[in-house]
Amino acid sequence: MSDRPSPTTRHCDVAVVGGSAAGLAAALQIQRQSRSVIVIDSGEPRNAPAAHMHAYLGYDGAAPTDLTGTGLEEVRRYGGEILAGRVTAVRREPDGFSVEAGNVTIRARRVVAATGVGDELPDIEGIADHWGDAVIHCPFCHGYEVRDRRLVQIVTQPIGLHPAQLFAHLSADLTLVVHPDLDVQPDELAAFERSGATVTRGAAVRILQDEAGTLTGIELSDGGALDADAVVVTTKMQPRVEPFSALGLALEAHPSGVADFVPTEQTGETAIGGLYAAGNLTDPSLQVLAAAAGGSHVGAMVTFDLAAEDLASGAQPSANETEWDARYSGDEVWSGAPNGTLVEEIEGDVPGRVLDVGAGEGGDALWLAERGWDVTATDVADSGLRRLAAKADAEGLAIRCVVADANALRAYGDDTYDLVSLFYCSIPRTGDERAVDSLLAAVAPGGTLLMVGHAPHAPETDHHDGHTRPWDRASFVDIDSVAAAVSSTPGWTVVTHELRDRPPGSSTHHHHDTDVVLRARRGED
Repeated sequence: MSDRPSPTTRHCDVAVVGGSAAGLAAALQIQRQSRSVIVIDSGEPRNAPAAHMHAYLGYDGAAPTDLTGTGLEEVRRYGGEILAGRVTAVRREPDGFSVEAGNVTIRARRVVAATGVGDELPDIEGIADHWGDAVIHCPFCHGYEVRDRRLVQIVTQPIGLHPAQLFAHLSADLTLVVHPDLDVQPDELAAFERSGATVTRGAAVRILQDEAGTLTGIELSDGGALDADAVVVTTKMQPRVEPFSALGLALEAHPSGVADFVPTEQTGETAIGGLYAAGNLTDPSLQVLAAAAGGSHVGAMVTFDLAAEDLASGAQPSANETEWDARYSGDEVWSGAPNGTLVEEIEGDVPGRVLDVGAGEGGDALWLAERGWDVTATDVADSGLRRLAAKADAEGLAIRCVVADANALRAYGDDTYDLVSLFYCSIPRTGDERAVDSLLAAVAPGGTLLMVGHAPHAPETDHHDGHTRPWDRASFVDIDSVAAAVSSTPGWTVVTHELRDRPPGSSTHHHHDTDVVLRARRGED
């Protein structure tokens, strides 16, 4: 069997391209407005070489991964998905955009570009080996850590003298190596010399280091050398806009000359309607704190844009509804047979009232009804339930089909059931675990909750060979959290909570042939 994933189309309100500070901040704002968000991240943040980030209030000195790790969990806590992959193209569609990431295509009403910039280092041997450590560029990010040290700043662009004045204050032992071809006014250099800095004309060709690999200085093109504890450079920043080339996204030159940038309106919307941009893509000078703040602002503006569109059309779509209606609208997705674990667990039980959550096309609901159960089938997608209702009518079975979102307030009303069954449901998480509460409340005294899902496998944040896992399980209600809620609720008993091979005859996949099975019982009141 091939290990190459099959093509998958996903649907959401907003696709965020880039999962660092700006992208995650935008996603968090959007998701908290009950919009569906999918973040696609290539795992290549600009600050990856740095061990620490600074001047971020509340996170000063923390590793960049501490911030993004917390941000990932916060976005997922509200049901936002993080897919690890590389976006190769974003294209305009009649109803929004298509975002292509390997084997996954995401159809989104809006797109937030938060891909940031990449740093092009000066052509100096060995410089990349020390980048983000002893080779730095920003006095705000790293200047305090090298204060009073021997600093050599290699000035290859006029803008390089702008941060040099800050480094001259941070250290009395600063040497400016000004490239011979650089046109600099003599009085500018004289001001640094009067402040105590050393100014020399020359070209750096190599970073020097000792046997332990510690940076010790630089070598110049004339054979001379300068001792240093840290080297300051100015990079040429390249905006990462390749995925948006098909849209004709235009760039402008930043006044500093260090990079081009994406111009936006005050809302963050670009010249391409529906495409927003945030973070260093819009201003290469932003530190992490400002990039996150910008992303949060853009996320809020996107939600206003969507709300205005929905108000004008009179639509109030469920965040998860479009996704599943699209999946059920074509050919039948599943076999129509009941799940094998349902058969194993329920065969022989006395039929009663059952709530089939996430019934889809109805294999479980039909099997239960055939055996005398009084079935209420619910799903967020009307298209799947219509197919189920047609099958029930054809077989003369009485099944109530109800469109219901498990995350809606009072999702299942006041009715209770002898059995609440849900198999492989994709219910987005919420910060207040509303769906979990709704599921437990729907079980009648003495009744049973039966929940089955895919067993955990490799982390959802990895990708390989240009392929992207199409679903982020960490953003959906998981069986372990339901089991924890059951265990902490008086009157409930966990009967089964275990890994189990999927029964023979069930549809299997080489990644999904082991299940997590939870069976819990509510006590008699």
